[in-house]
Amino acid sequence: MRISEFLSPPAVVSDLKARDKQEVLRELSAALSHAHPTLKAERLVEVLREREKLGSTGIGEGVAIPHGKLPGLGQLVAAFGVSRQGVDFEAIDGKSTHLFFALVAPENSAGVHLKALARISRLFKNPRFRASILEASSVEAIHALIVQEDARP
Repeated sequence: MRISEFLSPPAVVSDLKARDKQEVLRELSAALSHAHPTLKAERLVEVLREREKLGSTGIGEGVAIPHGKLPGLGQLVAAFGVSRQGVDFEAIDGKSTHLFFALVAPENSAGVHLKALARISRLFKNPRFRASILEASSVEAIHALIVQEDARP
């Protein structure tokens, strides 16, 4: 599984305007809805909020992976956003979060969902990669960096 299979450039936000967790979830949901017009942003926000109620998906080191499952969804979809100013996402390390990878999976896809989460988590453990994403200024550059890093063995 490659991230390019479920993350497309229209779902990348190079400069999130959000100042808090709820605004981040709304912006990422809007990007997902823009990239996949059959998905309603309001419903995506609900799915991501439900998961956040169980505990923050801020994994630390400036990264969060909000995720959830949506009944009736045909395939795994994702959005990615960069917050230049950082947002308090209640991350486990207590630091501001700058990189957000929202993942929404079909309701009965535990295996695919978990593989995608593990892949994203592994990718963003690399400090040089995180820094290069923060330095990239365009949607195209950010998407290309993610695809390039994901292609590494």
